[in-house]
Amino acid sequence: MNLNLRNYHNKGDQELLLHYYIDYNNDLLGILLQRYSILLLGVCMKYLKNEEDAKDAVQQIVIKVIKELPKYKVEYFKSWLYIVAKNHCLMELRKKNIKTVEINDYNSSAPIENLDIEALLLKEKELNNLNASLSQLNKEQQDCISLFYLQKKSYQQIGELTGYTPMQVKSHIQNGKRNLKIFIEKIQ
Repeated sequence: MNLNLRNYHNKGDQELLLHYYIDYNNDLLGILLQRYSILLLGVCMKYLKNEEDAKDAVQQIVIKVIKELPKYKVEYFKSWLYIVAKNHCLMELRKKNIKTVEINDYNSSAPIENLDIEALLLKEKELNNLNASLSQLNKEQQDCISLFYLQKKSYQQIGELTGYTPMQVKSHIQNGKRNLKIFIEKIQ
Protein backbone atom coordinates (compact mmCIF):
# COMPACT_ATOMS: atom_id res chain seq x y z
CA MET A 1 0.00 0.00 0.00
CA ASN A 2 1.46 3.34 -1.03
CA LEU A 3 0.60 6.00 1.53
CA ASN A 4 1.17 9.69 1.23
CA LEU A 5 2.85 10.04 4.63
CA ARG A 6 2.67 13.83 4.60
CA ASN A 7 -1.07 13.49 5.23
CA TYR A 8 -0.38 11.51 8.40
CA HIS A 9 2.10 13.79 10.19
CA ASN A 10 -0.66 16.06 11.49
CA LYS A 11 -2.90 13.20 12.64
CA GLY A 12 -3.32 12.43 16.31
CA ASP A 13 -1.77 9.37 17.92
CA GLN A 14 -5.03 7.44 18.11
CA GLU A 15 -5.83 8.05 14.46
CA LEU A 16 -2.33 6.99 13.42
CA LEU A 17 -2.67 3.83 15.53
CA LEU A 18 -6.02 3.08 13.95
CA HIS A 19 -4.47 3.31 10.47
CA TYR A 20 -1.43 1.33 11.63
CA TYR A 21 -3.60 -1.55 12.86
CA ILE A 22 -5.36 -1.77 9.48
CA ASP A 23 -2.26 -2.90 7.54
CA TYR A 24 0.60 -2.74 10.10
CA ASN A 25 2.48 -0.18 8.04
CA ASN A 26 5.75 0.55 9.87
CA ASP A 27 5.98 3.96 8.18
CA LEU A 28 3.04 5.05 10.34
CA LEU A 29 4.74 3.59 13.40
CA GLY A 30 7.84 5.54 12.39
CA ILE A 31 5.85 8.78 12.55
CA LEU A 32 4.74 7.93 16.09
CA LEU A 33 8.23 6.94 17.18
CA GLN A 34 9.71 10.13 15.71
CA ARG A 35 7.07 12.14 17.54
CA TYR A 36 8.24 10.71 20.87
CA SER A 37 11.96 10.36 20.22
CA ILE A 38 12.75 13.04 22.81
CA LEU A 39 10.61 11.20 25.36
CA LEU A 40 12.43 7.94 24.65
CA LEU A 41 15.89 9.42 24.97
CA GLY A 42 14.87 11.38 28.05
CA VAL A 43 13.52 8.32 29.83
CA CYS A 44 16.65 6.35 28.98
CA MET A 45 18.95 9.17 30.12
CA LYS A 46 16.96 9.54 33.33
CA TYR A 47 17.41 5.93 34.31
CA LEU A 48 20.71 4.93 32.70
CA LYS A 49 22.55 8.24 33.27
CA ASN A 50 24.90 7.59 30.34
CA GLU A 51 24.37 8.99 26.85
CA GLU A 52 25.78 6.00 24.97
CA ASP A 53 23.81 3.52 27.09
CA ALA A 54 20.69 5.64 26.57
CA LYS A 55 21.14 5.75 22.79
CA ASP A 56 21.66 1.98 22.70
CA ALA A 57 18.55 1.51 24.82
CA VAL A 58 16.50 3.71 22.47
CA GLN A 59 17.49 1.52 19.53
CA GLN A 60 16.60 -1.63 21.47
CA ILE A 61 13.26 -0.13 22.51
CA VAL A 62 12.40 0.84 18.92
CA ILE A 63 13.04 -2.75 17.81
CA LYS A 64 10.96 -4.02 20.70
CA VAL A 65 8.09 -1.65 19.82
CA ILE A 66 8.14 -2.78 16.18
CA LYS A 67 7.89 -6.41 17.32
CA GLU A 68 5.45 -5.95 20.22
CA LEU A 69 2.95 -3.34 19.02
CA PRO A 70 1.16 -5.72 16.60
CA LYS A 71 0.51 -8.08 19.54
CA TYR A 72 -1.46 -5.51 21.55
CA LYS A 73 -4.35 -3.16 20.91
CA VAL A 74 -2.73 0.02 22.25
CA GLU A 75 -5.00 3.04 22.62
CA TYR A 76 -2.59 5.54 24.17
CA PHE A 77 0.72 5.16 22.38
CA LYS A 78 2.65 7.75 24.38
CA SER A 79 1.79 6.12 27.71
CA TRP A 80 2.46 2.64 26.39
CA LEU A 81 5.80 3.72 24.89
CA TYR A 82 6.81 5.39 28.14
CA ILE A 83 6.08 2.19 30.09
CA VAL A 84 7.98 0.04 27.58
CA ALA A 85 10.98 2.40 27.79
CA LYS A 86 10.87 2.62 31.59
CA ASN A 87 10.63 -1.16 31.98
CA HIS A 88 13.49 -1.69 29.54
CA CYS A 89 15.72 0.71 31.48
CA LEU A 90 14.81 -0.84 34.81
CA MET A 91 15.72 -4.25 33.43
CA GLU A 92 19.07 -2.87 32.26
CA LEU A 93 19.69 -1.42 35.73
CA ARG A 94 18.81 -4.75 37.32
CA LYS A 95 21.29 -6.52 35.04
CA LYS A 96 24.00 -4.07 36.09
CA ASN A 97 23.06 -4.44 39.75
CA ILE A 98 23.27 -8.25 39.50
CA LYS A 99 26.76 -7.91 38.06
CA THR A 100 27.69 -5.50 40.86
CA VAL A 101 26.46 -7.94 43.49
CA GLU A 102 28.40 -10.79 41.93
CA ILE A 103 31.57 -8.70 41.96
CA ASN A 104 30.90 -7.62 45.53
CA ASP A 105 30.73 -11.26 46.62
CA TYR A 106 34.44 -11.39 45.87
CA ASN A 107 35.32 -7.89 47.01
CA SER A 108 33.19 -6.70 49.89
CA SER A 109 34.79 -3.24 49.89
CA ALA A 110 33.12 -2.26 46.57
CA PRO A 111 29.87 -0.32 47.10
CA ILE A 112 26.53 -1.37 45.68
CA GLU A 113 24.78 1.49 43.94
CA ASN A 114 21.43 2.31 45.47
CA LEU A 115 18.80 3.97 43.38
CA ASP A 116 17.47 7.15 44.93
CA ILE A 117 13.73 6.77 44.47
CA GLU A 118 12.95 10.40 45.25
CA ALA A 119 15.48 11.60 42.68
CA LEU A 120 14.02 9.22 40.10
CA LEU A 121 10.50 10.44 40.82
CA LEU A 122 11.62 14.06 40.51
CA LYS A 123 13.37 13.34 37.21
CA GLU A 124 10.30 11.49 36.00
CA LYS A 125 8.16 14.52 36.82
CA GLU A 126 10.62 16.81 35.02
CA LEU A 127 10.62 14.50 31.99
CA ASN A 128 6.83 14.42 31.94
CA ASN A 129 6.78 18.23 32.12
CA LEU A 130 9.29 18.42 29.26
CA ASN A 131 7.32 15.97 27.15
CA ALA A 132 4.02 17.76 27.84
CA SER A 133 5.66 21.06 26.91
CA LEU A 134 7.23 19.61 23.79
CA SER A 135 3.86 18.40 22.57
CA GLN A 136 2.60 22.00 22.75
CA LEU A 137 5.21 23.22 20.28
CA ASN A 138 4.27 23.51 16.64
CA LYS A 139 5.44 20.74 14.33
CA GLU A 140 8.30 22.76 12.84
CA GLN A 141 9.78 23.49 16.27
CA GLN A 142 9.29 19.89 17.45
CA ASP A 143 10.99 18.49 14.35
CA CYS A 144 13.94 20.90 14.43
CA ILE A 145 14.54 20.45 18.18
CA SER A 146 14.34 16.66 17.89
CA LEU A 147 16.70 16.52 14.90
CA PHE A 148 19.19 18.97 16.41
CA TYR A 149 19.36 17.78 20.03
CA LEU A 150 18.54 14.08 19.78
CA GLN A 151 19.86 13.12 16.40
CA LYS A 152 22.75 15.63 16.48
CA LYS A 153 21.99 16.93 12.98
CA SER A 154 23.47 20.20 11.74
CA TYR A 155 21.30 23.09 10.57
CA GLN A 156 22.13 22.18 6.98
CA GLN A 157 21.23 18.50 7.51
CA ILE A 158 17.96 19.49 9.15
CA GLY A 159 17.25 21.78 6.22
CA GLU A 160 17.85 18.95 3.78
CA LEU A 161 15.51 16.66 5.73
CA THR A 162 12.73 19.20 6.28
CA GLY A 163 13.04 21.64 3.39
CA TYR A 164 13.69 24.61 5.72
CA THR A 165 16.50 27.08 5.12
CA PRO A 166 19.31 27.10 7.72
CA MET A 167 17.94 30.42 9.02
CA GLN A 168 14.45 28.90 9.40
CA VAL A 169 15.96 25.92 11.24
CA LYS A 170 17.83 28.25 13.59
CA SER A 171 14.68 30.25 14.18
CA HIS A 172 12.55 27.13 14.87
CA ILE A 173 15.15 25.85 17.36
CA GLN A 174 15.50 29.19 19.17
CA ASN A 175 11.75 29.78 19.31
CA GLY A 176 11.15 26.17 20.33
CA LYS A 177 13.64 26.41 23.20
CA ARG A 178 12.08 29.67 24.39
CA ASN A 179 8.57 28.22 24.16
CA LEU A 180 9.64 25.04 25.97
CA LYS A 181 10.96 27.13 28.83
CA ILE A 182 7.70 29.09 29.02
CA PHE A 183 5.55 25.94 28.92
CA ILE A 184 7.66 24.19 31.57
CA GLU A 185 7.49 27.22 33.87
CA LYS A 186 3.70 27.27 33.51
CA ILE A 187 3.46 23.58 34.42
CA GLN A 188 5.68 23.98 37.48
